[in-house]
Amino acid sequence: MLDQPASLEAMDILQILKSLPHRYPFLLVDKIIEIRGDESCIGIKNVTMNEPHFQGHFPDQPVMPGVLLIEGMAQTAGAICIRAGMKDAPPPLVYFMTIDKAKFRKPVLPGDRVEFHMRKLNQKRSMWWFEGRAKVDGVLVCEAEIGASLAPGKVVR
Repeated sequence: MLDQPASLEAMDILQILKSLPHRYPFLLVDKIIEIRGDESCIGIKNVTMNEPHFQGHFPDQPVMPGVLLIEGMAQTAGAICIRAGMKDAPPPLVYFMTIDKAKFRKPVLPGDRVEFHMRKLNQKRSMWWFEGRAKVDGVLVCEAEIGASLAPGKVVR
């Protein structure tokens, strides 16, 4: 018998806000699609000119800072980690622990739609490692391996 495809789930912005402590201007994920448990997902970021970093990051030729692409990857991975660990408890906090093999391939500009493709590499107790690839229109713009740690905690709203 053929394996049944895993059912795909998604998180809208309201579900992301319940999971992550980040808020504007530092929330860098608009929605998460194609969630496969805690194994993989795709986060979406719609890049707009009215974001505050564009006022000072090459104002005449605005480019999204690479560090924010990495943070978007971390938030996407963090949201599915939290989702996997929530059950009936308050959402845990996710602390960004490592960045490895980061490469920036192409600038991300206002008007772009970034997809953060995240795949779990490993998990040991409260530590998680993910491989991330950021793409715009199917073209790789950034990649990295990131590690995070979950800690019990309550997000202050």
